[in-house]
Amino acid sequence: MAKFIFVTGGVVSGLGKGITAASLGRLLKMRGLKVASQKLDPYMNVDPGTMSPFQHGEVFVTEDGAETDLDLGHYERFIDEDLTRYSNLTSGRVYWNVLNRERKGEYLGQTVQVIPHVTDEIKGFIYAGAGKTGADVLITEIGGTIGDIEGQPFIEAIRQISLEQGRENCLFIHVTLVPYLAGSGEQKSKPTQHSVRELQGMGIHPDIIVARADRPLEQGLRDKIAHFCNVQGDCVIENVTLPCLYEAPLMLHRNGLDRAACRLLGLEGDPRGLSDWEDMVRRIHSLQKKVTIAIVGKYVGLHDSYLSVREALYHGGYENDAAVEVLWVDSEKLEEEYLDQALGRADGILVPGGFGARGIEGMILACRYARQRGIPYFGICLGMQICVIEYARTLPGFEDAHSREFAPESGSCVIDLMEDQAAVTKKGGTMRLGAWPCRILPGTALERAYQKEEVLERHRHRYEFSNVFRGRLEEAGLRVCGTSPDGSLVEAVEIPGSPFHLGVQFHPEFKSRPDRAHPLFREFIRQALRQEEPG
Repeated sequence: MAKFIFVTGGVVSGLGKGITAASLGRLLKMRGLKVASQKLDPYMNVDPGTMSPFQHGEVFVTEDGAETDLDLGHYERFIDEDLTRYSNLTSGRVYWNVLNRERKGEYLGQTVQVIPHVTDEIKGFIYAGAGKTGADVLITEIGGTIGDIEGQPFIEAIRQISLEQGRENCLFIHVTLVPYLAGSGEQKSKPTQHSVRELQGMGIHPDIIVARADRPLEQGLRDKIAHFCNVQGDCVIENVTLPCLYEAPLMLHRNGLDRAACRLLGLEGDPRGLSDWEDMVRRIHSLQKKVTIAIVGKYVGLHDSYLSVREALYHGGYENDAAVEVLWVDSEKLEEEYLDQALGRADGILVPGGFGARGIEGMILACRYARQRGIPYFGICLGMQICVIEYARTLPGFEDAHSREFAPESGSCVIDLMEDQAAVTKKGGTMRLGAWPCRILPGTALERAYQKEEVLERHRHRYEFSNVFRGRLEEAGLRVCGTSPDGSLVEAVEIPGSPFHLGVQFHPEFKSRPDRAHPLFREFIRQALRQEEPG
């Protein structure tokens, strides 16, 4: 029978519940346990797929095509397990399912209520997450903070699970803020006390308090939190802000998080598997080179909009012994006369995914700047389409080349709506999603990076390279280097003779890991580093 760990947060959002949950997952996996992860989000959207990146950050796509919360990216990067549609649930999805059941008559005329129908729906999802993965431990993070109105059904559901499964099989971890007041030179435990008291009022008594702070906790403060919150002394775990995200599992291990969790749940296991992670962190802290990569996008105002891209760049740097500096460039503000000022110190230029016409011309300028100056260019999803549009505009008669998404009146829509998307009107969950195979053409930069004939990569798009213009563009020098197995869909393009000028329709960033960089990011950084070499 699986053990259940529930992670909640209090005081303010953004304390790092996701990193805490992901780090604990890594620590338990290193003890030889099979771990699965979930994120339950209280917002009323059915999934994050239609949410603005400025509000929510990136949409993380799983192998089976679920559009999910960005915290699932942390789970995958830390635990190194591919998650599924059973890893993310929202209030919107819960109520959608409940109301559909009611319309079908599945409740047999009952009055549909939050308890038991909504909470049963949530519990069923949690149990499915444990059962379908065969996990020894299921770690479930509850989004938001204690006291949020929309989060109450989730709190009630996990309270009921603790009764059904027994407290010996359930562990509650509460992540809170311990602020420091510079005026008095003191750390304050009162926000933690109030947050725990509110959680206790909802029937949940946390077993472990993870105290997020910007400086180490004094022992007296730890004791105070333990006494007021009714937890054992070694169950107040310090979580101090770190310069490197991937240090978190090691810090939490030193502070006893996994030891306390295993003791309380009666789990066994040897943490010797930590040595590989420790070696990786040591390498990160001893990187000898530096490289600057410009991310040219329309959502750079919120860096979490490109969270997986940024982390994958860091991973590529680790494997090349290089610290990556990310240069954030707003494509909407990028103009011809300012290109040198904005991009002049970039060793590589990356254009990530996105939707809508805003900022497109700035991305095209950045792509042209890279091509003309021999700067490595990496286009992802929209960035690949930008690569095709920019190259097409260099040809006679294609000066108006564009995507039908942005300029449907153009006579040269080298990027067009996919055939199976033509009749789609609903926006949520209807794109080409999830893992699809890509056949790699021999003798290409794509093959040199992957060293494979076929790969499986995750997608999230409605538009594609138009086969109407494919022949003309290939004749003009644009190389199609990756296609669907039957050759009908273009998955990747490159420009021969360039150090690295590659665009892929898929999202390789989702499969990169800190201790195993994605091949394309590794090769991109390797080529960017050559820009730094003298001569």
